[in-house]
Amino acid sequence: MAVTDPIADALTVLRNGTKARKDAVELKNSKLLEEILKILKKESFIINYKLIQDSKQGLLRVYLKYDKDNSPAILGIKRISRPGLRIYKKFNEMPKVCGGLGVAVISTSKGLMTDSEARSSRIGGEVICYAW
Repeated sequence: MAVTDPIADALTVLRNGTKARKDAVELKNSKLLEEILKILKKESFIINYKLIQDSKQGLLRVYLKYDKDNSPAILGIKRISRPGLRIYKKFNEMPKVCGGLGVAVISTSKGLMTDSEARSSRIGGEVICYAW
């Protein structure tokens, strides 16, 4: 069966993996997903990720991050813009996730960036997801 929204599926795997206290989860590889994971790593929501080659498109193994109390770094992650309803924002309308404690991933003409980077670069774009 064809997957209509692979980003939403990947975010669901991340959400379920953190709730199940998994050390690592595996996702289907795509360039967009790699860029999202790069932002999540930079914002310290995950420890790391690596590409595992296979005979098809490859897999991304994501190492999830927990603190000393074994509570996950990703408390929530939500898909915003989806194939049926695209959400675009101007730079001055960029959302602040959890009062600035979370991060919004924005797809701009300059590539994927966080909401604060898009605000400071004065670039608008499509709101891909929120993570907090």
